[in-house]
Amino acid sequence: LILKNNVKAHFRNFPNGVTDFIKSECLNNIGDSSPLIRATVGILITTIASKGELQNWPELLPKLCSLLDSEDYNTCEGAFGALQKICEDSAEILDSDVLDRPLNIMIPKFLQFFKHSSPKIRSHAVACVNQFIISRTQALMLHIDSFIENLFALAGDEEPEVRKNVCRALVMLLEVRMDRLLPHMISIVEYMLQRTQDQDENVALEACEFWLTLAEQPICKDVLCRHLTNMVKVLAFVIRLFLVVVVVWRGWLQRKLWPSINTVIQAFFINPSYYFSRHDNTTAENQRKCSAAALDVLANVFRDELLPHILPLLKELLFHPEWVVKESGILVLGAIAEGCMQGMIPYLPELIPHLIQCLSNKKALVRSITCWTLSRYAHWVVSQPPDTYLKPLMTELLKRILDSNKRVQEAACSAFATLEEEACTELVPYLAYILDTLVFAFSKYQHKNLLILYDAIGTLADSVGHHLNKPVSIPYIL
Repeated sequence: LILKNNVKAHFRNFPNGVTDFIKSECLNNIGDSSPLIRATVGILITTIASKGELQNWPELLPKLCSLLDSEDYNTCEGAFGALQKICEDSAEILDSDVLDRPLNIMIPKFLQFFKHSSPKIRSHAVACVNQFIISRTQALMLHIDSFIENLFALAGDEEPEVRKNVCRALVMLLEVRMDRLLPHMISIVEYMLQRTQDQDENVALEACEFWLTLAEQPICKDVLCRHLTNMVKVLAFVIRLFLVVVVVWRGWLQRKLWPSINTVIQAFFINPSYYFSRHDNTTAENQRKCSAAALDVLANVFRDELLPHILPLLKELLFHPEWVVKESGILVLGAIAEGCMQGMIPYLPELIPHLIQCLSNKKALVRSITCWTLSRYAHWVVSQPPDTYLKPLMTELLKRILDSNKRVQEAACSAFATLEEEACTELVPYLAYILDTLVFAFSKYQHKNLLILYDAIGTLADSVGHHLNKPVSIPYIL
């Protein structure tokens, strides 16, 4: 690693003899028995290549490709690791005449290793080819059918990294070569539904990107119409499941709640201990966000046609006694707001009061997500008589702005800013109460939430205009 840093900073100043020695030793040690050394050698090779040395190291790519055929696993894996890094960092020059288009040889070579006995090698092979999908590299397009066929063969691979790379490939192919996937779309959708629930959340996160990409394609409605009910259940389940992961990682779930949480999870044939023992909070949160985003885009594609598939599930989730289940339902309700607003209007007189009650839930995660969901329906709220929904909502949001939990403070402040934009002068009768709360919040908030508080005050000024321009108000704010 020290050598890598020196190469990065001073490679141009190395004497030729030193440069040649480093290159030689890299190739001599690419098959070291230590995975750490192999990986470090691969990084060193990539660093040298990134200095424009691929042109001045003509034997590198042929040598690495020949080492792939070695019967020694360490040599094959080390060479593949280096090639993957080169493909990631130097994809453009590999697909050019500068190097006499080596991909014409490399891509068919990579495809041969999709069926290798080692999962690590299979993963390297798919990852290498994936680097050339978006650019529609000619060498890959010539073998596109073989590539897709080999991907399908790896669909149920036991190695999570392989499954993740397969999902990533299908997402990119959907974007650039949908014509080749169309004959297989029913099977691909069913596969992606499985992978969206994968026990490895990195695989699940990659699979969830498929729905976001598919929603941008003109074939989306035709492809997904028969899968809507199952899709909604899967995405809602994923939202719920990964909330449990987040909670466990944060230490917010008391031991006494585990049996009921496990019951929810096991109902979907999932082993929760797998998640709790080996995964992290950030990926789980990203997976929840991605699943919610997928519901959002699907709602915008299908509009009210989605409601018959989602309303029965929403009724079950929103009024469930288990807070984890309830939270997932509130998130789903917020996710479909934009796309399904017209169809949801008949249900809002019942749902909005229920959500306002949820703002006082003892669980901070329920309070915070409820703030967001209510903000998504703010336009409808302000279209009704103010005493019916606006005043109760405003009152509870202002309480949450002063919540003891920072996440709830942030969500409430953002939601109130949205409400201000929608309500405008409807808020004038309540200005004194609003200002009391926002000014008091300055004594509670720290740096991050202070920025959101400033935004809420600025939005208030924009919304009520000259009504705020009073001698009693200005010094108070200042």
